[in-house]
Amino acid sequence: MKRLFGTDGMRGEAGQFPLDAQTVRRIGSSLARRLAESAEGGLAPRIVTGRDTRESGAWIEQAFTAGARGAGAECLSAGIITTPGVAYLARIVPADAGVVISASHNPYQDNGIKIFSPSGRKLDDATERLIEADIKAATSQDEHTAREAKHVEEGEDDYKESAALRQRYLDHLKEEAESSGLSLAGLSIVLDCANGAASGLAPALFESLGARVIPINAQPDGRNINRDCGSLHIEGLQRTVLAEHADLGVAFDGDADRALFVDGAGEFVDGDATLWVMAQYLASRAELKDGIVVATVMSNIGLELALGARGWQLKRTDVGDKYVLEELLRTGASVGGEQSGHIIFPRQSLAGDGMMTALFLLRAMHDTGIRLDQLVRGFTRYPQVLVNVRVREKLPFEEVAEVARTIEETKANLGERGRLLLRYSGTEPLARVMIEGEQQAQIERYANTIADAIREAIGETSSKP
Repeated sequence: MKRLFGTDGMRGEAGQFPLDAQTVRRIGSSLARRLAESAEGGLAPRIVTGRDTRESGAWIEQAFTAGARGAGAECLSAGIITTPGVAYLARIVPADAGVVISASHNPYQDNGIKIFSPSGRKLDDATERLIEADIKAATSQDEHTAREAKHVEEGEDDYKESAALRQRYLDHLKEEAESSGLSLAGLSIVLDCANGAASGLAPALFESLGARVIPINAQPDGRNINRDCGSLHIEGLQRTVLAEHADLGVAFDGDADRALFVDGAGEFVDGDATLWVMAQYLASRAELKDGIVVATVMSNIGLELALGARGWQLKRTDVGDKYVLEELLRTGASVGGEQSGHIIFPRQSLAGDGMMTALFLLRAMHDTGIRLDQLVRGFTRYPQVLVNVRVREKLPFEEVAEVARTIEETKANLGERGRLLLRYSGTEPLARVMIEGEQQAQIERYANTIADAIREAIGETSSKP
C-alpha cells in the first residue's frame, strides 16, 4: 500500500480511500489504540478535533470520532477552527493528540487529516507507519468497530463545548498581543478569510485589538473555500486594500496556518519578504538567535542575499513546514518558514499560525512606527523560472552525463548571484528545473537547456533507448 501520510498529514478526495467513512473510522480507532499503548496509568486517551469549512468536514470528523470512541478514547470537538487552533488546544486542554480535518489550500472536493502531538508537532513518523499498517491489516476488530460505531448527533452541549474551546484559542492570541503592548487602534485591515476556518475567528480577534476590520471571503458555504480567494488568489485582496485605503491586507488559506500580506500601496508581500521583516525586527530586539533564519529550498535567493548583507545566515531545508520545524529545533533559531506564508515562531508555537504571523508583523509595524512597504526594503525578489519535464525514470541527475555537464555549466554561469535547484516530484513522473538569477531571459534560456538535456536522456519522448 502506498504511504498515506505525507509531510502535511493525509490528504485526498473526500469520500475516496483513504478518506472514505470506513477508513476514517479505522484511523480514529488506530490512533486511539496507539495512544492508549503509551498512556500512563491506563487512562483513556483524550483527543481534540477540529475542522475547516468543507462540506465533507462534519461527516469525516464524525467518522473519526466514532472510531476513536469505539476504541475507548475521549473526544472533544472545537468545531470549525484553524489548524494551529487545534494544535494549541491539544497542549492546553491537555489532550494526547489534536486532529484537524482539513486539506489546507486545496479545493473543497479534497479533505485531509492532520494529527498533532500535545507539543504542537506533527505526529511522529513511527506512529504514522503503525496507523498505516493497521489500515492495511483491516483486522476483524477494525471491522467490528466500524460496524458498531454509532452516529453522534451534535447537541446544545456540544455546541457550547466547541464555542468554549474556540474562545480559549482566541483569548490566547489576544493575550499574547496585548502582553507585548500591541494596539491596532487607528489601523484599517482587510482580512481575506478564504471562506475557510478563519472566517469566524480572525475578524473577531483583530476587532478586539482595536482595528477597523474589512472582512472579505468570510461567508463559507461548504464549497467556496479557497475558490478564487485567500492566499492563492491575492488580486481581490489587493483591490480591496486600495479601495478601502487600508493599512494592511492579510490573506489566509483554508485552515489559516499560513498568511500572506498586501501593504498599503497594494503590493504583495510573500513569505520570504515576511521572513526578512521579522529577521530585522527580531535582530533589533537582540532576539534573532545566532543570526539564523530557516527556510526551504524554494525560498528566493533574494532572501539569502539580503540576510547575507547583514551578516545573517539562511539555512535551507526540504520543502515542508515539518522540515523547517526540525531545523528550527535543531539550531535553536528564532524564526523560519516557507515562501507560501507558513511562518513558525518556535518560542510561541511549534505550529505555523497565520493569525499569529499577522500579529507579529503588525507588532513590528507598531513598535517601529514604519509602514510595511518600508519594512520590506532591502529585500529584492530575483526573477525565477520553473520548468517541468515528464520522465520515464528518475535517475540521479549526476549519473546522466549530458545533464550533469549542463548543470555544472549553468552553475558556473550563474555564480553567486543565481541559484539552480533540480529535483524530482515526489508524486508525479516529473523532473523540476528551477533557476533564479538577475535576468529573466537568461535564466529562461538556462532552464530550457537543462530541460532539453533531461528530455533527451530520460524524458518520456526521449530518442535514446
